[in-house]
Amino acid sequence: MANEYKVLRITELSRVRDEGGIEHYYRHTLKTKGGTILTVDIDLEDFTPEKSAPLLQAAAKNADAILKL
Repeated sequence: MANEYKVLRITELSRVRDEGGIEHYYRHTLKTKGGTILTVDIDLEDFTPEKSAPLLQAAAKNADAILKL
C-alpha cells in the first residue's frame, strides 16, 4: 500500500490527564496526496512505525475523501 501522505513534522507534547498525572503524545503534521495539511495525535504507547503508520494512512485517506465531496 503506497503512502497517501508525507509527514512534515512530529512534535512531542504533554498534558495533564483528567484523572491526574501527565500523559505524553506526539502530534504529526501531514500533507496528503490531495494537498490537505492535517494533524494527527498519537499516544506514546502507539508511537512506533508499526502502530502509527495505519493511523496516519487512514487519516490521510479520510481527509482526501472528504476534500472530494
